[in-house]
Amino acid sequence: MSTTLQPPRNRAGQVPPGPPRKPRSTAQPKPANPQRRLRLAGGFALIILVVFVIKLIDVQALTAPTYAGAATASREVTSVIPATRGTITDANGVALALTVQARNVTADQTLIKDPRATAQLLAPLLGKSVGNIQARLTGNRRFIYVTKSITPKTWDAVKALRLAGIFSEATSTRVYPAGQVGANLVGFVGASGSGLGGLELSLQNTLGGTSGKQTFEVGAGGRQIPSGTDNLTPAVDGSDVRLTIDRDIQWVAQQAIAAKVAETGAESGTVVVMDPRTGNILAMATAPTFNPNKASASKPGNRGNRAVTDIYEPGSTSKIMTAAAVIEEGALKADSKITVPPTLSRGGSVFHDHDKHGTLHLTFAGVLAKSSNIGTIEASEKIGSSTLYGYLKKFGIAEPTGLNFPGESRGLLPDLNQWSGTSFPTIAFGQGLSLNSLQATSVFATIANGGVRVQPRLVAGTVGNDGKFVAAPASPSVKVVSPQTARTVSDMLESVVSDEGTAPMARIPGYRVAGKTGTANRVDPTCGCYRGYTASFIGFAPADNPQLVVSVTLQAPKRGHYGGRLGGPVFKRVMSFALQELRIPPTGTPAPKLRLTW
Repeated sequence: MSTTLQPPRNRAGQVPPGPPRKPRSTAQPKPANPQRRLRLAGGFALIILVVFVIKLIDVQALTAPTYAGAATASREVTSVIPATRGTITDANGVALALTVQARNVTADQTLIKDPRATAQLLAPLLGKSVGNIQARLTGNRRFIYVTKSITPKTWDAVKALRLAGIFSEATSTRVYPAGQVGANLVGFVGASGSGLGGLELSLQNTLGGTSGKQTFEVGAGGRQIPSGTDNLTPAVDGSDVRLTIDRDIQWVAQQAIAAKVAETGAESGTVVVMDPRTGNILAMATAPTFNPNKASASKPGNRGNRAVTDIYEPGSTSKIMTAAAVIEEGALKADSKITVPPTLSRGGSVFHDHDKHGTLHLTFAGVLAKSSNIGTIEASEKIGSSTLYGYLKKFGIAEPTGLNFPGESRGLLPDLNQWSGTSFPTIAFGQGLSLNSLQATSVFATIANGGVRVQPRLVAGTVGNDGKFVAAPASPSVKVVSPQTARTVSDMLESVVSDEGTAPMARIPGYRVAGKTGTANRVDPTCGCYRGYTASFIGFAPADNPQLVVSVTLQAPKRGHYGGRLGGPVFKRVMSFALQELRIPPTGTPAPKLRLTW
């Protein structure tokens, strides 16, 4: 049961009235202060104005260069100005490598509205397909190569089209006018224009120069703004290099060795022509060779300079170092008597000469003329291994030639403490040590130059941007043996080309010739064993006033292997031409008559 509360009532049953209510005010509201509102509005406007002024100052004064730079940068195009590569010439100024002007076509893809239409106009001029060019014009790259190394005439035709977004930069192309002549010596360059082989590589800093650059503004149509920014840093061209090489002698040397390699089926061959008095190399030929104008199309093995990169055991041409050491030490003379048995036992091995024989009675000159291994061993034992080793080092064996040619090998000569019981006898007659063709040439040049070894060189000097020729410093030299010893060895070497020697086919009518044959067992790198031969002949003329040394080396000939028979004719052809080319007359003096037997 719920109870509802009722308001109290009076006796009459009426609800009494509540307390009296406060009467509603009839007064009007106080009006707002207009001055206060104006002050607030003015303050707000002033704040906005201050912020605007600060921003304006920031934009106009503080960050204006940044915005202006960004705007300019968006319109700028930078073009590299390559330096012109220096020319390589022979000793007479005939160019062997030179640079011709060309242009690279570039594009700013952001400025090209219709890549296909532009490609259709460029394709016939550039000799490329429309699709190839269109692909290079499509995208958002500010810089891309369309094609490289076009002729200035072709660029003029492209420029005449006035195509938006198409530009060019100056460049150059390397050309080798003589083709294969001197290719392995001069080397070649890559697509970037930098040297990749030969002297082009080793003389990069001299030939290459320093590239420059040009920055300019372009308008909306992609064309240069004449009044816009144009900053130019000029390129510094490379220096020309004049070699010691004689192009004509080089050509004859290459022809002669290439013909002999083909005739004998040899793996390779080299010819080196050198002036023993100055160390100047007049020719350095290699077969097979390559065309530097199309270097990428050749076999990598044919691009190197085998005359300095390939080493071999020299065999009997090395015997002149043993002979010079023995004579210099006073152990023997040219006419000293030596008994040469059929065989000789040393260090547990039995040694013999190339051709079997009975007991021979030879003079020391006869030992050299007949190229007797046994006689050479007997002569070397007069001075011992330590003394022989010292002379080999003085002759430059296993030492750098000084050319700093890429890939050059210094050869091999075991340290004396590593010699076995058979090292001394084998090294005495030219096996067990290795050298390159230039080192072998330098050995003979030392004897030809009166016992003084002059460091070989290829660079005669340079021509800078001022047009002045600066000669290279004279090559350093070192005395190896006395002039008297060198003269004696030279006289002994003349016997080699006599009727009693091993290389009568190397004689040159009217001239005195001194030389030595070499027929050495060859190390085959495929098996690490002796297989095949190295055939060589090295000599100088005129023998009594030596002015030229010519070395000939054939590796792994398949038809014949005697150094005199294979190398002798090549020597004769190259030396005969060089003597005539340089106008070197015969001396007219008679050759010495040394006794070879007793």
